[in-house]
Amino acid sequence: MLKVGYIGLGLMGKSMARNILKAGFPLVVHNRSRAAVAELVAEGAKEAFSPAEVAGQVDVVFTNLPDSPDVESVVLGSHGILEAARRGLVYVDNSTIKPATARLIAAKLAEKGALALDAPVSGGDIGARNATLTIMVGGEAAALEKVMPVLQAMGKTITHVGAAGAGQVAKAANQIMVAAQMVAMGELMIFSKKAGVDPKKVVEAIKAGAAQCWTLDVKPPRLFDGNRQPGFKAYMQAKDLNIVMETAREYGIPLPAAAEHTQLFNAMLQMGMAELDNSAVIGVIEKLAGIGLLDA
Repeated sequence: MLKVGYIGLGLMGKSMARNILKAGFPLVVHNRSRAAVAELVAEGAKEAFSPAEVAGQVDVVFTNLPDSPDVESVVLGSHGILEAARRGLVYVDNSTIKPATARLIAAKLAEKGALALDAPVSGGDIGARNATLTIMVGGEAAALEKVMPVLQAMGKTITHVGAAGAGQVAKAANQIMVAAQMVAMGELMIFSKKAGVDPKKVVEAIKAGAAQCWTLDVKPPRLFDGNRQPGFKAYMQAKDLNIVMETAREYGIPLPAAAEHTQLFNAMLQMGMAELDNSAVIGVIEKLAGIGLLDA
């Protein structure tokens, strides 16, 4: 049985770590906020007080952190994972970060004989709680084979996309599509509302046809109930889209629609909606249209 470490116990990470624990793996946890650590320790996990302390006790160490600089700090910084890295250790990053950062970290760990996988996830907090996440993996196949039982405790679909950084490229591509769907859903709802047609009826009419998608299946009932709580927070969607645009500039890739969607999600943050669900981008469209989805 692999000994597992998990660093970063936020909205997604805590549920993912809990599912590892439920699957029977010995688990060592670390987090900046101690409340989540205490919760998992009460359920059978062991506490560590630095990333290096976690890595020194386990066969596989995971991170789930907000952004690229956070991952760099936890892996490469003082008392970081790199300090305790050794031959045979596998590092797995569930964060969504820049592909270039994932490749840098993999190269640094390789110098100590450790293997790295970038393994971002999709499926939101519901997928994290229910262990039904989609996991996109970049890195060596041998490392993936070793940690596959642990990943299967967290996710339903696990795909080896390619070499280091490939998982993050796949996640960026995923976020291009997610943003497009969220914006399109908001637009079609406000389009219907302002044209004098019941948006509920419109969604019902189109979701069984060519417009069918996960977003249209799942999000409208929450929006029609006035519920814009996360899910997947808008500021994280904006962060991911900024990664998309930075990577696109790095490779000279034109992304005209994604650029517009990035502006809309950044506008959400400026309008005080950073903590709402990413589907709440409809709020920006409501502001532009001068009408709310739930207006009489």
